[in-house]
Amino acid sequence: MVGSIEVKSGNVMYSNGSVHNHNGLEEKLDELRQILGKSNGDLLRIVCVGAGAWGSVFAALLQDSYGQFRDKVQIRIWRRSGRAVDRSTAEHLFEVINSREDVLRRLIRRCAYLKYVEARLGDRTLYADEILKDGFCLNMIDTPLCPLKVVTNLQEAVWDADLVINGLPSTETREVFKEISKYWKERLTVPIIISLAKGIEAELDPVPHIITPTQMINRATGVPVDNILYLGGPNIASEIYNKEYANARICGSDKWRKPLAKFLRQPHFIVWDNSDLVTHEVMGGLKNVYAIGAGMVAALTNESATSKSVYFAHCTSEMIFITYLLTEEPERLAGPLLADTYVTLLKGRNAWYGQMIAKGELSLDMGDSISGKGTIQGVSAVGAFYELLSQSSLNVLHPEENKPVAPVELCPILKTLYKILIKREQGPMAILQALRDENLNDPRDRIEIAQSHAFYRPSLLGQP
Repeated sequence: MVGSIEVKSGNVMYSNGSVHNHNGLEEKLDELRQILGKSNGDLLRIVCVGAGAWGSVFAALLQDSYGQFRDKVQIRIWRRSGRAVDRSTAEHLFEVINSREDVLRRLIRRCAYLKYVEARLGDRTLYADEILKDGFCLNMIDTPLCPLKVVTNLQEAVWDADLVINGLPSTETREVFKEISKYWKERLTVPIIISLAKGIEAELDPVPHIITPTQMINRATGVPVDNILYLGGPNIASEIYNKEYANARICGSDKWRKPLAKFLRQPHFIVWDNSDLVTHEVMGGLKNVYAIGAGMVAALTNESATSKSVYFAHCTSEMIFITYLLTEEPERLAGPLLADTYVTLLKGRNAWYGQMIAKGELSLDMGDSISGKGTIQGVSAVGAFYELLSQSSLNVLHPEENKPVAPVELCPILKTLYKILIKREQGPMAILQALRDENLNDPRDRIEIAQSHAFYRPSLLGQP
């Protein structure tokens, strides 16, 4: 329960109980409006497409910070209509509401409490878009957000948006932005797009290469690459909204990343900027692969710290090895990659999914979209990375056998996850066998191999 908070001059208490200091916020908003050429009376229109945990939190952070300036900015979120909230979730939601005095009072004030009572009793059905308006994300019921302006018609949401946030899973990004492109044919201005998605796809023609969500958006809409950015970092959505100190990095063109970093930065959420868009985006997808394996190891060894540390040593050596294939200056990515991996292993949905699969509480036949969690993007990423790194055109020299092999042959954990999750030839116990290296190879050897050879394959990221 949230206690009373004294509100001093310059602060505003929101209906979810959070307090924000607004000194300087209006100036930051005015600065971005000026850069975008907004005149007085012309709203800056921001829409988040997709209402998963991170997309919803991102929209709520913007609403909390800038929503009070109604004459200058409009912040909305789009999600599909028709998704019913099941009875058990409705019951849990009712418990969350009644455990938070600030949320309970807010709903009563808005005359919205009764519908949650009726849903708890089974007398009515709640819908995901309906509860989102009251500040409840279906994938994050335990963390109430501020009320959000929800739009279920995609055309209405995006047709005149100035800033579009992609909060969709990578597996849905292409399809939805193809639809969006139909509504932008008559636009006179080009929108700015920030993608939050962490996932990749593989294409083998004309050469094996990775397709990222920002590239999917560019292809689907024709919006120039310079207007599409990626934002990611080592963070858990619910903790960010609860004001845990966090940082992220917005990557893209010089023109937009610095002003957007300033606009998005908050005292508890520090946003840095970087020009290396695609590589950071790919790293965000790579750590999800190994997070699933970490969850399996934790479950199968009863949370053995020793076993988890052995896994961490092996998986990080594979990630570093892959990084040397993907970028000319891999050292620059070591910190961000390991930080993002660490937080995902601690509390991410991909690690949770691995645990549930290993415990038998989830089945692979259930797919990678899990109720209450959203899309487990690591599953598709396992398939994409395996498919790419198994191509003979990318062969590297095997240090012991002294012959060319596909890079995946030097990544036993990735190979095993592929056999478990994609081919379904082995069960989760195989991940432990992959750690018991019969060849006694030190994980450091894999890193030394990458460092001592010209491994960089620019074609993997579509570079000449």
